[in-house]
Amino acid sequence: MEDKDKIKEESGGFSRRAFVGSVALAGALAACTASENGAPAVHTRPSVEPGPETAPDGPLLRAGLIGCGGRGTGAALNFLDSGPNLELAAMADLFEDRLEMSRQRIKKEKDVDVDDSMCFTGFDAYRKMMETDVDVIIHATPPHFRPEHFAAAVDARKHVFMEKPLAVDPAGYLSIIESSEKADALDLNVVTGTQFRHWKSYIETFNKVAEGAIGDIVSARGYSLRGQLWFREPRPEWSEMESMIRDWVNWNWLSGDHIVEQHIHGLDVMFWFIGEHPVKAVATGGRARRVTGDQFDFFAVDYETPNGIHVNTTCRQIDGCTNNISRWIMGTQGYTDCQHQIFDLDGNVIWKYNAPAGSDLNDGEDYSRDDKPAIVQEHTDLVTAIRTGNRVNWAPVTGESTLAAIMGRESAYSGQEVIKDELLNSGMRLGPSGPTSEYDLGDVGIEAEVPVPGVQEKKSR
Repeated sequence: MEDKDKIKEESGGFSRRAFVGSVALAGALAACTASENGAPAVHTRPSVEPGPETAPDGPLLRAGLIGCGGRGTGAALNFLDSGPNLELAAMADLFEDRLEMSRQRIKKEKDVDVDDSMCFTGFDAYRKMMETDVDVIIHATPPHFRPEHFAAAVDARKHVFMEKPLAVDPAGYLSIIESSEKADALDLNVVTGTQFRHWKSYIETFNKVAEGAIGDIVSARGYSLRGQLWFREPRPEWSEMESMIRDWVNWNWLSGDHIVEQHIHGLDVMFWFIGEHPVKAVATGGRARRVTGDQFDFFAVDYETPNGIHVNTTCRQIDGCTNNISRWIMGTQGYTDCQHQIFDLDGNVIWKYNAPAGSDLNDGEDYSRDDKPAIVQEHTDLVTAIRTGNRVNWAPVTGESTLAAIMGRESAYSGQEVIKDELLNSGMRLGPSGPTSEYDLGDVGIEAEVPVPGVQEKKSR
């Protein structure tokens, strides 16, 4: 593929000298940062304050939902639960049946009935939404559409909640950053769907690490090993475009592959705790069980940050395998699970989050078991920012985590080391050409093949 050929193939790699040097540096950190009294000195960072349990009251805020699938419907319900005087006033989706299913569920659960005149369908539905008087856009379409829709929301001066990931390719990432800067200039608030940054147990654990509880961070590892999410087989009455979009989670140009669409959660947590995002990625991966789409089933990535910290992470979506969803940050004086515990170097628990009665923090993916669901808290934080004037914009940092996931994917697809700056300069854009509002439900017009890294050479003996 031409875009992948632009990724540097002989970019230095991990030389033995660099590897040995990084290990020596990690091992020497405690000694070289010792304070005068002999106790290890560590680099500390500012703490994070959790948001309020409920957003403050204020003038009516009207929201419009773009993307009426399961997650979009859930996000609209989460918004309505996040504080007082909130309204879902408009809905938009490519497909009328998806919009009606969402509309009926919201009516049943919240007794909210969105008027027919405020329901829009088609590829240009998002543009019609921007012409309404809604104050907040809740965006939960397949990620391919997010950069263009976000740009339109900012131009229309709407506050935005966006689900993760924010893009599927470098061009989309750059668009997100440009729109984010415009949002700042217009004093708009932007919150993204990286729930863990809004979860109290994660925030308190982060604060302990930021204060130096595990010393200086030297490495991290993360796992997202789970079963397959879902798929939809094409139907005779569906066009190629409709078949792909209804099965979007299995197509690279629509979802970014599961390392981008799902594993961004784990990557975002680890890079949050470390305090920097990677500049290099070397990965492997493959496909064994998937029955639709053009994606891989599994990835393993070695990331390197600007300060030489290595983050090793694996993700897999295959049924019937051992599952493991966890993230671990290793320091010179201990380590943490990021979620609610800190250990010393001998494995003893030295701190544990004081969870509310009845909480079960064993499952890192169950957002309902903390004192307040994080998927509601992120909307509470958005509404609070709008009503207090304490503006927030999560798009840049979530954009960086999205780009890190894209780096890992492209390294696995190509078999090459991927350098962040080179990937950003590649011009890579996935999917059909032209604005998404001009797509139609016909042929997609792109070659959809499962990537195969490397080359096949005949070697005689």
